[in-house]
Amino acid sequence: MPFFQKLKDPSFRFSFFMWLVAAHSLSTGLGLIFLPSGLFEKLGYSMITERFFAVQGGVFHIVMCIGYLMAAIKKEKYEGVVHLAIIAKLFATVFLITYSVVTVWIWVVFLSGIFDLLMGVFIYFLYKQYKNNIFLEAG
Repeated sequence: MPFFQKLKDPSFRFSFFMWLVAAHSLSTGLGLIFLPSGLFEKLGYSMITERFFAVQGGVFHIVMCIGYLMAAIKKEKYEGVVHLAIIAKLFATVFLITYSVVTVWIWVVFLSGIFDLLMGVFIYFLYKQYKNNIFLEAG
């Protein structure tokens, strides 16, 4: 079945998007762990002299990536992980936007907040469509 035909299926749409969210989280995590400190400075961060918290944030993103994949592969079994993903994206949005506006303006942090908001909204609505479709098929 062609890819665009599969996108009509709410189950496939949700799973596909969760794979994209997982890939984003994995790449963010690996970036936080392995990118050189000088690159962070070019993105607007102050000089990083201790990498512990960047690496810790990277490990956290990789753990979340695993959760996103669990939700993508077995939506029914890991429904709580879907809810956790939405909550995590909401908290990330509030934190990142507040930090960039109130504490220190770092454009990458602000954009990350906007991007997390969009991901959270998409997860919510795609999952809702998936659940509604199950309800309609059962009825």
